[in-house]
Amino acid sequence: MGRLRKKHNWKGRQQNEAKPAPTELKESDVMVEVTDYAGLKGVDESNALVLPATKAKKQKVQQQVNKKKPLTKKQRKNLEKVLEQKEKKANRANILNKLSEVQLPETELKLLYTSSKLGTGDKLFEIKTSLDESQDDSSAPFKISSLSGANRKRKRRRADEDQDESEEEDSSAEKMNEASDSSSEDEMDEEEDGSEKETLAEKVEEQKEEEKQTVVEQKEEKKESNEKKSKQALHKKGECKPAVFIPVDRLPEIQEARLKLPVLAEEQVIMEAVRENESVVLCGETGSGKTTQVPQFLYEAGYASAGRIIGVTEPRRVAAVSMSRRVAKEMNLSTGVVSYQIRYEGNVTQDTKIKFMTDGVLLKEIQRDFLLQKYSVIIIDEAHERSVYTDILIGLLSRIVPLRNRKGLPMKLLIMSATLRVEDFTENKRLFRTPPPVISVEARQFPVSVHFNKQTPMDDYTGEAFRKTCKIHRMLPPGGILVFLTGQAEVHTLCRRLRKAFPYRASSQTDAEDPSEELRKSKKAKKKKFVSLPRIDLDNYSALPVDEGDEDRQAGIDDDSDEGSDLDLDLGDNPDDTVEEADPSIPLYVLPLYSLLAPEQQAKVFRPPPPGARLCVVATNVAETSLTIPGVKYVVDCGRVKKRFYDRVTGVSSFKVTWISQASANQRAGRAGRTESGHCYRLYSSAVFGDFSLFSEAEITRRPVDDLVLQMKDLNIEKVVNFPFPTPPSSEALVAAEQLLVSLGALEEPPRQGRMVDQKRARLSCPITPLGRAMAAFPVSPRYAKMLALGRQQGCMPYIITIVAAMTVREIFEELDRPASSEEESSKQASRKARFSQMRRLWAGQGQSLLLGDLMVMLGAVGACEFAGCTSAFCEENGLRYKAMLEIRRLRGQLTNAVNAVCSDAAVCVDGKMAPPTESQVVCLRQIVLAGLGDHLARRVQAEELLDPKWRNGYKTPLLDEPVFIHPSSALHKTLPEFVVYQEVMETTKMYMKGVCAVQADWIPKLLPQYCHFSGPEQNPAPWYCPLSGKVKCQQQSTFFRVAWKLPAIEMDHPEGLEQYKLFAKFLLEGQVCPKLQQFSTCLLSTPSTMLKTWAKLQPRTESLLSALVSEKVDNRDALQAVWQKKEKFLLSAYCQWIPESLHQDVTKSWPPI
Repeated sequence: MGRLRKKHNWKGRQQNEAKPAPTELKESDVMVEVTDYAGLKGVDESNALVLPATKAKKQKVQQQVNKKKPLTKKQRKNLEKVLEQKEKKANRANILNKLSEVQLPETELKLLYTSSKLGTGDKLFEIKTSLDESQDDSSAPFKISSLSGANRKRKRRRADEDQDESEEEDSSAEKMNEASDSSSEDEMDEEEDGSEKETLAEKVEEQKEEEKQTVVEQKEEKKESNEKKSKQALHKKGECKPAVFIPVDRLPEIQEARLKLPVLAEEQVIMEAVRENESVVLCGETGSGKTTQVPQFLYEAGYASAGRIIGVTEPRRVAAVSMSRRVAKEMNLSTGVVSYQIRYEGNVTQDTKIKFMTDGVLLKEIQRDFLLQKYSVIIIDEAHERSVYTDILIGLLSRIVPLRNRKGLPMKLLIMSATLRVEDFTENKRLFRTPPPVISVEARQFPVSVHFNKQTPMDDYTGEAFRKTCKIHRMLPPGGILVFLTGQAEVHTLCRRLRKAFPYRASSQTDAEDPSEELRKSKKAKKKKFVSLPRIDLDNYSALPVDEGDEDRQAGIDDDSDEGSDLDLDLGDNPDDTVEEADPSIPLYVLPLYSLLAPEQQAKVFRPPPPGARLCVVATNVAETSLTIPGVKYVVDCGRVKKRFYDRVTGVSSFKVTWISQASANQRAGRAGRTESGHCYRLYSSAVFGDFSLFSEAEITRRPVDDLVLQMKDLNIEKVVNFPFPTPPSSEALVAAEQLLVSLGALEEPPRQGRMVDQKRARLSCPITPLGRAMAAFPVSPRYAKMLALGRQQGCMPYIITIVAAMTVREIFEELDRPASSEEESSKQASRKARFSQMRRLWAGQGQSLLLGDLMVMLGAVGACEFAGCTSAFCEENGLRYKAMLEIRRLRGQLTNAVNAVCSDAAVCVDGKMAPPTESQVVCLRQIVLAGLGDHLARRVQAEELLDPKWRNGYKTPLLDEPVFIHPSSALHKTLPEFVVYQEVMETTKMYMKGVCAVQADWIPKLLPQYCHFSGPEQNPAPWYCPLSGKVKCQQQSTFFRVAWKLPAIEMDHPEGLEQYKLFAKFLLEGQVCPKLQQFSTCLLSTPSTMLKTWAKLQPRTESLLSALVSEKVDNRDALQAVWQKKEKFLLSAYCQWIPESLHQDVTKSWPPI
């Protein structure tokens, strides 16, 4: 085949070389042109037939030989192989050089721990002895190419080099053979092949020489790098630190459970990100194990050593306490090492290494120590809930962490979220200049099938949830059911209906009884005599005993038949499918769950259900992220949530049922896939789901921010507008908060003069006052903090502390507005209501105590409960929530400590046997409440203003156009005082005031002058001098705020101005200011009233006295005495102008007349 190809090439060359024939024909043409030989070179008369072309052709042929002929395919491939191998070897040398630069010496490798024996109990490090360790004196340290497989790599490298050399030799031999095969061709071919052979041979030789040079250079560079490394190792021997690892002795079963958590697979990624970045965002759904495991990662990495603490913040107190106990149990450490600190309690010790706390606790610590010097890492957990204090903490820590790192005290920040809503953190340039890395952890999630309703019930979603739950219980395999509703009343209603439809044995309600007690009961039962049993109808058999069961299950059962058969597996939304018929053969263990439920009732949710019964939990959104209920396979989602909304202008709060967000819906659906694959039944259509917002809005945009602004002002953040909020509140909310704090005296008033732009800026950057500093020390709302700051009058501080604690803890009374399921239950509820209302009237008292209103009821309830020992039995008998009373007790202790810290001589203590306040103390308490709640003032609608019947018994507030009413449960519902202050306005069917207290109209201008507009001083009666205060007094009319309610005229200090100086000069001349001057009042050259005349400027004596008082700003007795202590002759010359010269000497002797 090769011969045929050569023959074919030979023929082609023959055709190409046949071209010189035409050149010979052209020679004859040249001969013809010789006739004109004058222009030809080398042609003369002696020889006219010279042919000059042959020599030139030879030169041209030589020039063509010098030109390189294009390579054949085989030659090109061989050359490309050679070049490619050359590049590979050059790159290999560069890689080896780079690896040798970062290679650790043997001395540092000995300090590292091995991670292959984590959790096995073996040694975490081994000292590997090598042959080169004895040769420590050598210049280059022992080189390790890799941790394993070094010999295999060396053999492979040698084989590659041998193969490369053999390939190069083969390629050169092939080129030589090709050149010899083509030697039988003509001269031109021989010359060209010879030149190609020479060029290839030269290239191969050059390549070998270059490789030799590179090998020599690599050896020299390696020697130099090894020498440098040995020098650096010797130089940095003192700076080398071993990799820190704190061993933890866990139990085997705990370690086995940990290894199943998804977050454990990401430990390396998380710890590398924490080590290399100041801030890290970690996303992992609930159940991934991030809350319990990430603090353990940091502890094992040594972040809790050297006296530093790992801090973890939780938005809820329950989570902080439970997580600290869980982590302590997993790490097999005491609660003194893994501790918690919440608002009222904690177990933090000096040995604490991991500290769980609420957001507010860390914010208080920042007020004391802005740099948080005892913390090495701060973990913000549950950041997706976007609580107010979480947002503030993230903004503060985004500044504290870089500041700590600049000062040489490194600190790390971890933000953990259950959803991927991290754009507010990563894309906010004001928050983080360089976006923090986001690490996503897959949740331990089983597949969940989501089923939408065909239709969306707008009103009766509770009934739809009942029908769906009944069908799930009847038709689907075993597994817990979790139903999401909006409020406490709906939860109890659905629980009652489900218990009625699927009753279970009462014995199943006794959770975890003592086995000895069960044995004793069984023995007693055996000793009982046999009784005649009733006949049992096997077609209609009921497993429910006649004499057992609670009142919910004893209630009457509807006789409506179930239209849907058991064989119908359609779980659709047919409203006609009413499953009200009782079926005791398939019992359902129904439990409620909401935030106000008692802790022992909440704990039942986490226990396994009784044998033979299916667990059904009816919950509010508290079960969405905070708690993980075991064994849930089916979720019924109503798609709604009840939230508190505040009006930004009026401050009116109302609970509204709104649609949830898509993120919340996915969180709810995820509850069905914690232990096995589950199902989520959504009581709304997919079209409605598409209209949901992606994420719920941050809490800071839905509530007043006056308490936050005060806390930030206390941290010396004057311009709150510039604070790096993850989601900033509205400008209206910030302006309203600053105005409220200015009116409470916590901030200085902004200037009212100057340019409008400057005034607007000053309104949002008012500095804090000393009163504001004291108010910021109390962990309550600024209004209540003002009441605490004023409470040291007439011994009212213990009562004020109790009232503020009761107002801060919401819902201290039980609600009895639940619908009754039977007449017996309704009669019981009526009797309990009557008893509770009687107790409230008793606590409200009579006379002045009654005017204190709802606050007196709170004070009496707390006092009576504390007197009885704060037992759950007393609370249940008198309609009090035991959980709320315990919280009030803790808050009282905390506020008492805060008051004693702010005012050391207060000497307040928590008195369990506190006596009721006296009448004078009650009046003082009413005035203190008015001073704190001044912007929550309401006035009863007058008869002449009653144009609409809906305003009957209504009250008007300054900021609301609609009437507000006193709630029927209030102690002042029948009294209807003219002026009241209220704690808050709640909008239900009407707008009702809560926490109402009566006040007197004449207190308003005295205690709330910042809200009143005053007229000029009244001339009847004329202004007078007050000898007690040493000031000029007058009577003034006033109106309240923008509504212009007319208030009675009251005695007040004379307003500042020139008129005040004239009046003080008049009283000074009359001898009322200084009694020693009264003896000279009868000898005055002009009457003192001349000072007030319009023509007083005409007399020099009036001008000299007035100018002297104005120059020193003397308009009261205290200011005059202060000036006389500095200048004894002050006013002497001016006063002498008013008396005859004969008395000047007597006046001079007795001056100053103090």
